[in-house]
Amino acid sequence: MPDILVTNDDGVQASGVLALATAMRVFGTVQVIAPSRNQSASGHKKTLFTDIPIAETQLADGTPAIAVSGSPADCIALAALGLITDWPPRIVVSGINRGGNMGQDITYSGTVTAALEATIQGVPAVAVSLVNRDADKVEDYEAAAQIAVSVVRKVLEKKWPPLTVLNLNVPNGEVKGLRLTRQGVRIYADEMTRVENICQIVGPEPGGMTDEEGTDLWAIHNGYASLTPIHLDLTAHRFLADLAAWDITLGV
Repeated sequence: MPDILVTNDDGVQASGVLALATAMRVFGTVQVIAPSRNQSASGHKKTLFTDIPIAETQLADGTPAIAVSGSPADCIALAALGLITDWPPRIVVSGINRGGNMGQDITYSGTVTAALEATIQGVPAVAVSLVNRDADKVEDYEAAAQIAVSVVRKVLEKKWPPLTVLNLNVPNGEVKGLRLTRQGVRIYADEMTRVENICQIVGPEPGGMTDEEGTDLWAIHNGYASLTPIHLDLTAHRFLADLAAWDITLGV
């Protein structure tokens, strides 16, 4: 049984997953199962009633891995259904993503949704992202990997609430410390390009409201690593009373 299951959304040969798998060995045996190609912004896609090819492969340092021709959530779902032996691991750690996953990014992020799939399967999970889209070498991710070690160590010591994951974002460069944060608000500037019947969604890296203290975006903007607990209960609880006052009735 693996102690740690490592996955990502940048693909099995990404430098971030190698840095993470290497760092996680401090806790015991590590199993890597990740998409065969980049699945960034795939969200919580789960492939049903469709063939999902898999293959045995190796990371750059020779670490055995399983490559899945599906989404990050598929990787975890297949692992739970028997693709790896002796499920469950002690924890699933997803990343290290190339680029941040803050604010509304979490709904798009394959990195985060792989962790969410793990908690659906009853396994504690942490998603890890480095706020540097230019990160390329394993060395670029090593500082973030060590911060992930500190977080994972505590998770393994504590009782874990159901349907909850931790979303860790690490700034590029010097890290002043760690802040516990809530989800901030991203501002997107997407554009569409079109050539005949071919469209692309393009645009600059999203910005956000960085002056709201206590959010993930504020922490990163001020040089801190951000740790945000995320729960799968998406109910807008504070809106329920207002919604009841609408007095919605059936019929014309």
